[in-house]
Amino acid sequence: MFRARETTTAMNTDTDSAVAQAILDGFDRHYSLFRDYSCEGKSCFEAADWNRAAEASRERILGYERRVEETVRGIRERFPEAAENAGAWPRIKIAFIGKLMDHSQAECAETFYNSVACRVLDREYYKSEYIFWRPAISTEYLEGSRPVYRSYYPASDGLRRSLLEILVSYGLDVPFRNLRHDLRCLERAVLEQRNRGWKAQPNYQIQVLDSLFFRNKGAYIVGRMINGADRRPFVIPLLRNDDGTMNVDTLLTNQRHVAVLFSFSRAYFLVDMEIPSACVRFLLSIMPRKSEVDLYAMLGLQKQAKTLFYRLLQHHLRHSRDNFQIAPGVRGMVMLVFSLPSFPFVFKMIKDRFDPPKTSTREEVRQKYLLVKNHDRVGRLADTLEYSNVAIPLNRIEPSLMDALRDEASGSIEIDGERLVIRHIYIERRMEPLDNYLAGASKRQRKLAIRDYGNSIRDLAGANIFPGDMLKKNFGVTRHARVVFYDYDEICYITDCNFRRIPPARDYDDMMSDTPWYSVQENDVFPETFGPFFFADADDMEIFRQHHAELMTPEWWKSVQENIRAGKPADLFPYPEKIRFRNRYEPGAEPDRD
Repeated sequence: MFRARETTTAMNTDTDSAVAQAILDGFDRHYSLFRDYSCEGKSCFEAADWNRAAEASRERILGYERRVEETVRGIRERFPEAAENAGAWPRIKIAFIGKLMDHSQAECAETFYNSVACRVLDREYYKSEYIFWRPAISTEYLEGSRPVYRSYYPASDGLRRSLLEILVSYGLDVPFRNLRHDLRCLERAVLEQRNRGWKAQPNYQIQVLDSLFFRNKGAYIVGRMINGADRRPFVIPLLRNDDGTMNVDTLLTNQRHVAVLFSFSRAYFLVDMEIPSACVRFLLSIMPRKSEVDLYAMLGLQKQAKTLFYRLLQHHLRHSRDNFQIAPGVRGMVMLVFSLPSFPFVFKMIKDRFDPPKTSTREEVRQKYLLVKNHDRVGRLADTLEYSNVAIPLNRIEPSLMDALRDEASGSIEIDGERLVIRHIYIERRMEPLDNYLAGASKRQRKLAIRDYGNSIRDLAGANIFPGDMLKKNFGVTRHARVVFYDYDEICYITDCNFRRIPPARDYDDMMSDTPWYSVQENDVFPETFGPFFFADADDMEIFRQHHAELMTPEWWKSVQENIRAGKPADLFPYPEKIRFRNRYEPGAEPDRD
């Protein structure tokens, strides 16, 4: 009897270890492919193959779900008893933890384990014994095959020499158009941005991450300058030129500029990381207002960002007392939006039925959000975290919100004891709706916001996105005063639209008719009619026309279409035009010396 029990225990242990290994193998395969796609950022930059760079980014996003599905299928086929026995999973989790010692991506592997376990287990087992509610393995002080960052010492080696070594250290197979000029510009920018009375301290150094960051048409050297207790960002954007060369475009040492570069409204970087947690810690040191959620998402590790966000939400709920309530602003026709005032995010659910004149389906709306997830958001589309089966305490929901959930989204909710379980939800960073912002803005703020509203539409168009519904309530203002679009149920590709002029009226009756006197097909767009969507106030409209009158002409939109179809994506820079070196320094100008 004792031997039989001992044999059974040994068999269970072997099976638990084998299941844990299968999950880890699935993750290792995922992360190996993730790094392969990330490495394509370099080759695409060198070849100026922007279409392939976009494809690699999309394939990298889709790869996670594919690897999870493969792993779940393998476990059910090879270990059917373990798959059907929830009691085995606490042991499998312990076995999995043992395999993560010194693993370079332990935190991401734990998230992958959760994804697999949650596909296999029923919802009642989403507990800390079965899945990783908290991280089990520390990722501090992990060492990879190469150092995470490199250090340079301008005080002893000279500033210009240090800058030269940084620029050439990444081995890009693209020549600089004028390396001497770029070095002079960089040196001058460093000297100009020093504080008055600056003095080199014994620890004066420049540290740069070992891998380049690639996004859109740019490559970024990301680092920090340290001098005494002062620590500031040090980011160098590299841009390709049409003649096959590259140049340094500017130097970013301002935290705000770097924060916008890593904004939630931009697509994910392609960057090769052996130890992602170390990369995130480095970035937090130069962007202390960012969270790990933001940075893991920006590095393309959206699932890890989702895990961290959910932990953050649960922690916040335990340490707050305010209630979920309907979000302020104009109610949406397609989405039910609510918020927790003390938490800087909004929660968006697709309604069961859409208010007229909306005619799209629930699945079409989900596809629109998927389009945004896979697209370059160029700083003008809010990123979303998509969840299933999110549970929140019933006693933290305002009665008016509960009524709205029952009336408008009953098909997506379920009461489970003292919790409300939401079957499908999107979560976005909270922004102030543009119409609300303008209502309380100063004269200067108003002018800047109106101008940036037009810039937002331009940038979206340059990225092949037509917003569809361009009402101000569908745009938000970030803490950096940037205007961002966040209502996706009517977006489409610019190349799918047919931009037309309104034909002249045939007679007075045509002019007075409530219905168009001309035929309108499904994809027809008439920019001349945009005015009322933009601004009803004459003064606001005049400000808008001063900067963006061409947005109300079909010719401008057609020219954008032609560039996109010709494979010429727009140059969209995540920093102000005025700080680009071409606008600041004349070729050949020497920097001022200390």
